[in-house]
Amino acid sequence: MTDVDSSDGLMTPIRPEQLEPGAVIAQSLDNQWVPVQLTKEMIERGRSLDQVGRQRVQEARTEYFRSLINASQVVINRAYFYNNDAINCDLAQGGEARTAHQRLLASGAIVPFLLNERHPAEEPPAHLHLRRDGFTAWQETLAGMPAADRVRCVRMSWNDTPGDQENRERTRIRLFQPFAEKVQGLTAKDIDILAAQVGVAREDTDRFGQRLGEVVGFSNDLSVRRQPVVRNTLYEEFVSVPGTNIAEGRYDRDKPFAAEIKQLLDLIYNVNLADALGRYPLTPVGSLRRVVLQEAREARATAGFVEDPEQLLTLLQRHTFATVQDHLTPSAVNALDLQDIWRLRQTSAWNEYIRAFDTLTAAPEAFHDSVGRVFDRYVRLNSEILRLAREGRHARPNHWRPVVEVVVTLGAAVFTAVSGDDMWEVAGSILPLTVSGSLTGSVQLVLRNRTAGRQEQKFAREIAAVRLASEREWSHFHDLVRRLPGYRDGRGPGPTGTASTTTQDNEDLPEY
Repeated sequence: MTDVDSSDGLMTPIRPEQLEPGAVIAQSLDNQWVPVQLTKEMIERGRSLDQVGRQRVQEARTEYFRSLINASQVVINRAYFYNNDAINCDLAQGGEARTAHQRLLASGAIVPFLLNERHPAEEPPAHLHLRRDGFTAWQETLAGMPAADRVRCVRMSWNDTPGDQENRERTRIRLFQPFAEKVQGLTAKDIDILAAQVGVAREDTDRFGQRLGEVVGFSNDLSVRRQPVVRNTLYEEFVSVPGTNIAEGRYDRDKPFAAEIKQLLDLIYNVNLADALGRYPLTPVGSLRRVVLQEAREARATAGFVEDPEQLLTLLQRHTFATVQDHLTPSAVNALDLQDIWRLRQTSAWNEYIRAFDTLTAAPEAFHDSVGRVFDRYVRLNSEILRLAREGRHARPNHWRPVVEVVVTLGAAVFTAVSGDDMWEVAGSILPLTVSGSLTGSVQLVLRNRTAGRQEQKFAREIAAVRLASEREWSHFHDLVRRLPGYRDGRGPGPTGTASTTTQDNEDLPEY
């Protein structure tokens, strides 16, 4: 039997390799996503997800809009369309908001990910969490799409095998098994680096390592007993208040390092889907970045390895950009409407911005030749965003000082270079090197307002992976960076791995 290759009148099924090269998975739409700082506050004050719902939805909606502005295509777990208010509010509102969502679906800007279901409007199994009003709004949105429109839906396999066995097997191999492997590999990481990057104080590193050993041991025991290693089960044991529903999001202050373990589990969970689809997760502000996992992961089509210290240095060197004439930006992206986002994506400014970034990620070694074009298109895009905001009478402009920030992370060292607005700064935050052999890391490009608010337009994404072969190459790179004019060497409490991030508990493969 062959994969389905025709639509059913509404849906066009596609395979992971048919996603656009620039497609991303928005981590902020995960039903358990909470920024690092808010997670700690929730645990300290004993607050649930509902009790921080307004702030959380606001931040998730900001990241949702950022993903649609900064990526050509966004893949979203089907359950989030009806269980996540950051998305569903447009569907429930109806009118222009729902129409904008339908247009984004029809254009392929938004692609639902289907796990077990074969149709986006299919009723979920009774045992899964479902917001009935949200699901009704989702069904009405699909039913109300123009007859000629199609929704692209991605699934591991569309083969019509008995019991849908091929999809189940591919899902097990690509999603559930790698999740268990990543969890069980945590104690194989450099614990000093891992502790520093998740924000554990140095004096608590040994206790943190012991707790990770308990997580890994618990996971191993599940595997030996042939029980699934899933996030909900690990939450119950190491994160959540006993006896509470995981969906409530009540995290236990009496469980050691509950906040740090939650962030690691969430990171693993979300990069897993991105890996399975062959694309990158879009890490929200205030969440752990993938570099925390210390992976020597394979190069993808959208980002290769940087292995030469001199080449890595060029990413941190001074860049010259044209003077910005428009010094205003909307104060909050989520003050826009979804229809504004749709209109933005129809402009030449948006299309040129996406093409410029695609060129950069396709050849990160040509960074100096292409980053200026990305910056220029980013500035033009901001002007278009401001125009739309003004037309909608919700501009509330802020003063804008656009800068480019390059973040190079290597082990427990973070080097940043910020340029723009007639300034240039480079700094390093370095912990003592505790490993021998190769070091892995990443290069992240950030486009932002130098005087930023959390909810303004901002772009942050990995553009390359880094792999230095030895401590000698690391030392050489560090020496080169220290010679840059104006370099500052920061030796505070150490860097964290945050970005400037569902259940699998029954035989029928629940919502991922």
